[in-house]
Amino acid sequence: MTRPTRRTLLSASATAALAVPVTSGKAATIAGVLPWAPNAVTPPEAVTPGGWRYFTPEEAEAIDAIVARLIPADDLGPGAKEAGCTVFIDRQLAGPYGGHDTLYMEGPFPADPLPQQGVQSQVTPRQHYRAGLAALAAYCKATFAGKGFAALDTEAQDKLLAGLESNAVKLPGADGRAFFAAVLGNTMEGFFADPVHGGNRDLAGWKLIGFPGARYDYRDVIAKPNQAYALPPVGLQGRPDWRNKP
Repeated sequence: MTRPTRRTLLSASATAALAVPVTSGKAATIAGVLPWAPNAVTPPEAVTPGGWRYFTPEEAEAIDAIVARLIPADDLGPGAKEAGCTVFIDRQLAGPYGGHDTLYMEGPFPADPLPQQGVQSQVTPRQHYRAGLAALAAYCKATFAGKGFAALDTEAQDKLLAGLESNAVKLPGADGRAFFAAVLGNTMEGFFADPVHGGNRDLAGWKLIGFPGARYDYRDVIAKPNQAYALPPVGLQGRPDWRNKP
């Protein structure tokens, strides 16, 4: 059997395209569903409000306080707490990411892995967060007269987080530096991910950096390089001001 070449495949495709009858194009309005093809791989599932999927109320309160210090609100706009980063992290931990569902988890796990080997741990993000939050609560209770992290003033919170990042603060039974890195990374993801995942509420992160989002067409600006993009950002579900309109 002769193996087809790329040239023959392209020629066949062109011939087939010419054979297809030309019809007039029609615009379609998508409403009530995400613009995602049926049977697509890992389509996004819009986050719905109401309760926590993984965190306990106490854990969510601690994460709320942590993300508020990692990306605080200021005169430039909302911070990570206001942008819904805790919701984003909660939904991610409750989903496939939280259990490393798409990763090979049978080991062996090298102690000093190569960069291209990726994650090398039998501990899932869910387990990592639960252990880290429990250790943080125990540390705060022992160090700050029974107070939890959320009850500390912002100066004490910042000092504690800096200690975790530098590994100067040791959490009982957990890797404080690794826990800090995980929360920081997930907070940044939640702040800049599409709002469909629960974070970046009202497109706060995209507005901050001037990212246009999931716009389908840039033909009106593609020939105008080095000029500011004036249109507001758009997510997979549109913009907040589009909702509840006829």
